[in-house]
Amino acid sequence: MAATKGKKKKKAETVFLVCEETGDYNYSLRRRTGGEKLKLKKYCPRLRKHTIHNEKKK
Repeated sequence: MAATKGKKKKKAETVFLVCEETGDYNYSLRRRTGGEKLKLKKYCPRLRKHTIHNEKKK
């Protein structure tokens, strides 16, 4: 019997969400590679308000 080849899984990578206003790395998350970069409105503890956070790889 021949060995069956399974599908290759896309590896998850760690990305960081960086505050646009302060440049702080406030959040980290694991997501699959590819796709569009995240741009979310999240809480910034330094400014104590919600700001836009962009995805950035370290």
